[in-house]
Order: sequence, then structure tokens, then C-alpha cells
Amino acid sequence: MLIRYGKEQDGKLIKKAVVYTRDEHRINFVDVDRDAVFICSRLRANNHESYIVGGAVRDLILGKKPKDFDIVTRASPARIKQLFRNSRIIGKRFRLVHVYFGPRIFEVSTFRSLKDGHTGNTYGTIEEDVLRRDFSINALFYDPGKQLVVDYVRGMNDIKKGVLRPIIPAKLIFKDDPVRMIRAVKYAVIGGFDIPWLLKRRIQNEAPLLNQISHSRLTEELAKIIRSPAASQIVESLENTGLYCYLQKEASVLMKCNPVFRKAYLASLEKAAKAVTPSGGISPPGQPLAALIRDFLDLNTPWHELKKGSREDYRAVFSEARRFILPMNPPRVELDKALRIVFGAHGIEIKKTRLFERERSRSLSDL
Repeated sequence: MLIRYGKEQDGKLIKKAVVYTRDEHRINFVDVDRDAVFICSRLRANNHESYIVGGAVRDLILGKKPKDFDIVTRASPARIKQLFRNSRIIGKRFRLVHVYFGPRIFEVSTFRSLKDGHTGNTYGTIEEDVLRRDFSINALFYDPGKQLVVDYVRGMNDIKKGVLRPIIPAKLIFKDDPVRMIRAVKYAVIGGFDIPWLLKRRIQNEAPLLNQISHSRLTEELAKIIRSPAASQIVESLENTGLYCYLQKEASVLMKCNPVFRKAYLASLEKAAKAVTPSGGISPPGQPLAALIRDFLDLNTPWHELKKGSREDYRAVFSEARRFILPMNPPRVELDKALRIVFGAHGIEIKKTRLFERERSRSLSDL
């Protein structure tokens, strides 16, 4: 184990971080994405400090193979863009860079400071950047070149203890970004971490803050959850914590008042998780979303009365499904694929034509 030191204003050396070697953190380098390694290597070759950071490092330490790899660096977004032609700068206020390797996207951000608070956009140092991250387990920096893990916040100890500990002050962490409550529950389930009692109580008290979050962000969070191998467990934990009603209001109400629905709903999510393909961990198109709507539709749709191939019946069920999953607002084509799976399970085939095609043609003819 190594120690990283820094200097105080009076020049006195002070311990800043613990640095873990390969034999100590035991990350299997084979599980580290080659393209992420290339990005870090190119940045460092141009004298820009860079690391893999966040959930990917946490999962690697836990012996899991991450799906996504985020990178943080001292280089500015403009400089990152210069070094990678296959990239573009995104964001208006919080600017970062997406580097593309085929269909895959790697998010590369610049160290941020605390000058404008925990959500500001002023560039800073790694020592400041680490204090802006949500939980200690997500605040570890991995140098793939030297295969070292840099730990400023005792995150490695928390992983070993199985504890979820906030870095941002408790009174601010969820007010700054209420979505962190959902992620806290998700991290706890996926990593087997305990949420301390005081933090759990704060989540329950501040849950209404999620009403402020846009439907697009809630859709993004739920889409990640239902594609997770632990989807059923995450949803059950969110429901028990009082958060699922902000992601799926009607499903939450039904789970509370109908134990049969609750059991079937969670079982559907579990079944969808097991349908994930071994190569790449990608769910069949429409399968995760179908798990969200299947049991509601089975509860409310008279399948035996529907006419096979009837577009009118299909549109009616489509509208009911769309209403049920609010505030989630997935692309229409994704919901269409999910509905075709549910209809197919009842032996009803829907012609593969564009949904609402007839209405669109009619409206065009009226012009």
C-alpha cells in the first residue's frame, strides 16, 4: 500500500490518498475495457492525468465486469476533442466529451472544483473532484496504465465493509440531486451494501423531492433498472423504501393493495432478467419493458374478446399501457415492441406496419 501526499499552504506534507497496488485491489485487468484503456493512455501520453472512475471501478473491485466505463481527466473538453477525432462535446452548462468506438460511447469529463458547490461547472483538481461524487464506493480512481487504485475517501474500506457512505454532506446530497436516492438503493442491491439507518430515514423523508425530476431522467433511470440482472430485487427494494411510486405510480399502488399482482410483477422482472443474452448482457428488444406492462395488461385486458390483428384493439391497449407506465416515457417504437411480445404470448399477432400509420395517412390527405 502506497500513500499519496500533498502540501498544505505552509508547505507541510499531508496525507491525501491511499494508493492500492494490483495485488491489493485484485482487479482482473482482462475485465478492463480495451478502448477505455486506450483513452486513458492517449491522454496520459499527452501529459493529461486521467483515470477510469466511478461505478466501473467499484464493480471491478467486486469481481464484476462493468458495462460502462467513465473516464475523468485534467484535460479540458476542447483538448479532449482535439485528441479524439471520434468525439464530440456535449452539454451546455456541464460540458463533457463523448468518445465513440462504433456504437459504444465513453464519457470523458474534466476534474471539477467545489468553487460553485457540488453541482457547479468550474474546472478543478482531482482532490476537489472526488468530493463532488455521491458515495465513497463510487469515488475510486483507477489508473489502467500502472494498475493502481487511488482512494481519497476510504472507499476501499467501505467496499470491504459493505457500507454505503455519502461523500457529499447528508443535508445536501439528495437536495442537490434527488435521483441519488434511487441510485443509492440500486447500489445497495447490486453490490450487497447496507444503507445506514440515518441515511435510509433521510431517503424516506426527502423522497417527495423526486417530483421535481423531469420525466426524461426518470425514464432513463428506470430503463437502466429494468435492464439490470437484479431488476426484480431493485424494484422490490425501491418499493419497500417508498421510492418506486415516483417511478411507477400505478404499479406501486397495485403492489400495495394486491399481493397477487406484486408477486407476479416481480416474477416478470426476474424472468426478463434471466432472458439477458450471455454475450454482452443485452436484453432481447422490448423484453424488459414488456415485463413492466405484462401483469397490468393481463389484469385489465379481456384477451379472449380481442379481434386478432385488430388495429383498433391494439391502439386501445397501447394507450392503456402508455398511461400505466407514466411518468416513464419510452420511445413509441420500444413500447410497440414490448406490446407485440405481450400480444404474442396470448396468440394474437399484430401486423408489422407502423403504429398509427392509417391516421397519419389520413391527416396528410386532408392537407
